Amino acid sequence: MALTVTIDLGYEFAVKADYATVFGVLSNVPESASFFPKVDQLVDLGQNTYRWEMAKIGVAQVNLQTIYASKYTSNKAKGSVIWTPVKGEGNALVSGSWKIVDKKKTTHLELNIHGDLTLPLPGLMKMMIAPVVEAEFEKMVEKYIDNLTTHFGGEA
Repeated sequence: MALTVTIDLGYEFAVKADYATVFGVLSNVPESASFFPKVDQLVDLGQNTYRWEMAKIGVAQVNLQTIYASKYTSNKAKGSVIWTPVKGEGNALVSGSWKIVDKKKTTHLELNIHGDLTLPLPGLMKMMIAPVVEAEFEKMVEKYIDNLTTHFGGEA
């Protein structure tokens, strides 16, 4: 038995760094991933595809580890970094995008993430587990944004 937890997150913010610097970091998956908390391992699968192996989280008898792979496409002219899920890698399908807009003195960012995480737990546990998984993922993404914002000289 397994249950699936779906996560949809969206954020908008601006940073003090210039467009080229911001795009350079966000389009470089290993560099960008270095700002994401609780990444146990990032594995380069080739062709701009990476497998993310997150640190185990859990309480008591339930330990969960999220593993997924995504293929990345960057377009500097359009200010986009897009990732699509790779099926058959791990226990989650994660897609998302960065929209990066040059505001001359600042750079405006939009981050959207969609994830479907399949957990080896009975469906009856969904009401208890889903909110915990969602909250943990949201905390990690917010810490990622905080880390990036600090790296880029603060929020504008």
